[in-house]
Amino acid sequence: MAVNILASYKNWHKYRETYSELMRLTSRELNDLGINRGDISQIAKQSSGY
Repeated sequence: MAVNILASYKNWHKYRETYSELMRLTSRELNDLGINRGDISQIAKQSSGY
């Protein structure tokens, strides 16, 4: 059980880091990457396994 909690926390933490980094980008930078601001949450979830 503790392993699952730790894994969940790590996934959540990676999600928050990814989400925060992408949100700091300007609209132009996101556009250069082909990312819409509305897609950031989904992209962060996919990248973290959250």
